[in-house]
Amino acid sequence: MVCAVSVSVLAKSTEKKEIRVIGGKKDDFKDSKGRIWHAGLQKDKSWGGWIEKEPRTAEVKTLTDAAKAEADKTGYDHAIFHTVSWAKFPDTVKMALKTGNSVFDVTYLVGEHWSPKNRGFDIFIEGKNVAPLYVTPGKDEIDIKTFKNISVTDGLLNFHFAGNKETGKGDLNAMFSGLEVIPVGKGTAVDPKSKLTSTWGAIKEQ
Repeated sequence: MVCAVSVSVLAKSTEKKEIRVIGGKKDDFKDSKGRIWHAGLQKDKSWGGWIEKEPRTAEVKTLTDAAKAEADKTGYDHAIFHTVSWAKFPDTVKMALKTGNSVFDVTYLVGEHWSPKNRGFDIFIEGKNVAPLYVTPGKDEIDIKTFKNISVTDGLLNFHFAGNKETGKGDLNAMFSGLEVIPVGKGTAVDPKSKLTSTWGAIKEQ
């Protein structure tokens, strides 16, 4: 009985989720592969949402042929790049996703609608500046960046997009079109082997 309970607790601790968010939308979006992209203008949902201040929204009306080809190549629907969640500098965009504890590959997606190669900001994930002095692509173009092995130990994956004058760009309004969070490996960001050892050690002593 003790053994079963201990294993059950361990299994719960290793639970992890895939989460996808589409910027600038109030309603969820189902892509052509049947995957749900949660609306980036929602907050306090079971999956998370925006925090502190609601982002603004803007539309990317068209994409270049090269942008469409890149989206197709990487397996993303064009629609994901047609809207953005953004903030008017010095405001910033913040999102908190309820991933649970684990290690994740995180993909940032964006379509540029207004300031071709002239929008500069920093991308923070879990408090770390993973893309300092980031500059968005040309008009009606897209960018896709993946940041690997992001550890979450408090159950929440935090994003912060903040304009940075040091980019030297004229537009400091930070934004995103999509966020994709995929768990990798096994266990949690806390070493599962050490937890398993301590659990079985306690059982043996009884």
